[in-house]
Amino acid sequence: MLAALGLVAAVVATALWSGLLLMLTTILHPVYGRLDAPGFAGGLQRFLPVAQRSPTNYGLLAAMVLTPVVALVGLRADPGGAPFVLTATGLALVVAGPVLTSRFAAEPNYAVILAWDAADPPADWRDARGRWLRVNWLRAAATWAALALFVVATWLYLVP
Repeated sequence: MLAALGLVAAVVATALWSGLLLMLTTILHPVYGRLDAPGFAGGLQRFLPVAQRSPTNYGLLAAMVLTPVVALVGLRADPGGAPFVLTATGLALVVAGPVLTSRFAAEPNYAVILAWDAADPPADWRDARGRWLRVNWLRAAATWAALALFVVATWLYLVP
């Protein structure tokens, strides 16, 4: 029961986060990626503070880390089984992608962007925009891979 609860919750949390990243990479990237320097700086300076303080971000990130742990506790009787291995791998992708990449790549880049004078960004503003785009795609790829692993693990566990 614990494994099933953790697996289903991991799928739900990761699917919701995946949707946020899908919107970010396929809608906001094209919008912000086409702006000139002041437009990009001003837009992200309005967007980032809201996104950084969003309870949705914190809640889903916490759920994406904690729910696979719950599943792994429930699956501990068969640590070599496919559901356990897939869930552990998915958890590693969540930690490496959304958690660590956000902390050590995205947040420092946000600090750079937020420190700009939006009316007169520095000459190398495209470098920060490129990092913003790449980090978002990296987090998205890790999240989508984790979601696929959680879905397969759940299916293998629930459909004998």
